[in-house]
Order: sequence, then structure tokens, then C-alpha cells
Amino acid sequence: MRQRSIWPALAPALFMLMVPATAQTGSDPRPGQVVVNGAVADEGGKAALLARVRELYGPERVVDQVAIARVSLPPNWHGYLLKLIGPNLKWITKGEIKIDGTNITLRGEVANEAQRQQIASDIATSLNPTYTVNNGLRVSAAEQNLLDAALAKRIIEFESGKATLADSGKVILDEMAAALHKVKGKQVEVIGHTDNLGQRDSNLALSHARAQTVRSYLAEKGVSQDMVLVSGQGPDRPVAENTTAEGRARNRRIEFRVAQ
Repeated sequence: MRQRSIWPALAPALFMLMVPATAQTGSDPRPGQVVVNGAVADEGGKAALLARVRELYGPERVVDQVAIARVSLPPNWHGYLLKLIGPNLKWITKGEIKIDGTNITLRGEVANEAQRQQIASDIATSLNPTYTVNNGLRVSAAEQNLLDAALAKRIIEFESGKATLADSGKVILDEMAAALHKVKGKQVEVIGHTDNLGQRDSNLALSHARAQTVRSYLAEKGVSQDMVLVSGQGPDRPVAENTTAEGRARNRRIEFRVAQ
């Protein structure tokens, strides 16, 4: 869960929530921070906007990146913007609200369909008919939570440089198989990852071969191969720095994702 931003019309108007899964470095937001950025026409509009966001999320979480600029806005745009920043927005995680002139786009996750519909309804009734709302909110996947809990951030290990499962990896996959049996009517992506040592093409091939090994092992445990998709990302999506042995070990991993 991550980061929120607001922009008015001619600088792309944007309100975005992003809550990082891990702590960031440098100028990036810390976990749970709410970042408000973009451009407004005057100091009064900026102050009112920031006050509403701080009231909703708490002043200690809000990062001000709003600039004053020459912008052209629809009538009463600031008033409508303040109406949009209501308490139900706190239901949204991993998402954004994009405000571009009179076009509103919602993205992110909510806990259930009732929340998804309520947020869209709240926004629509706060606006005049010239505004349009594109509701791209999704209901959080309970199946994904189930798989994440079963893996529990553990690393499925293989023999060094090979696609052969280590015994410790088989133990984890036995538990993953039990979790996958509870996922009904969905496909699951098994994604292999490596560190960045060696040639990229070789790492891509190894990551795909390891994902295929996982698929085959799960099939032996009764998980339909039609349910499991495989891919290899090689070193392209690290979750840690490759400059340390610990970081490289974290990057050599198997990821399970419920297919969207």
C-alpha cells in the first residue's frame, strides 16, 4: 500500500495512493505515506487541499509535493476535489484516483464489492453531470492472500545453478500444494526469478526451468497442470540489492500469483 497524489487539470490531474511493501530509500515515500503532488493555481487552494488530506490520513503521513502554477481548471474544480477526498477513500489500497479535468479514474483494491460500489457512488453523487467516473477498483483476491500466507516469504531452494529442487524446497511446495487445492476456478502463475550473476539469457532460461520444475512437482501432488502457468523473469525483477549475498539469495525465488 503506497502513495497518493493530486493534480489539477492542465498538469495531469492525479490522486494516487501507494503503500510500499518495504521501506524505500532516498526521497521515495516510506511505507504508509500519503504523497500529494501536482500543481494548483494559488496558495489558498493548496492549503485547503493539504488540510483535507491531512485530516483524512493524519498530518504525520502526508508528504507535500504540491506546486503553484498557471493552470486552467473547470468551474469550481477545487470545490469538487475537496468533496472527493472523503473517508471512504481509506478503503482503497494499492491504487490511485486520477482526476484529469472532468474525468475521474479509480484504480486499486478494496475488501469487497460493496466497498467498490460505495466509493464509486460517493464520488458520482459529489459531482455535477459533466464529470465521468471510470471505476477500475478491484476486490482484493482472497486466493492471493491464501497463497501468500502459505509461502510465508520463504525461499524455495534449488541446487546451485540447476533446476533441481532442494529437499527444503519440496517441503514448502507440499504446503503450497495444499493451499492451491483451495483455490477454485482460477489459474495461478508460477514465476521464477534469479539474481544478476552470470549472463541474463542463461538466468532467464534457468528461472523458467525452475518454474517448470515447480509445476511438475505440484502436479505430482495432485495440482492440475492446466491450473498452473509458468514464466521466468530471470534477474529483471529483483526484490533486494544484488550487491550482497543475502540480497542475491532473496532474489533467487519462486513467486505465486493468482492470474487476473
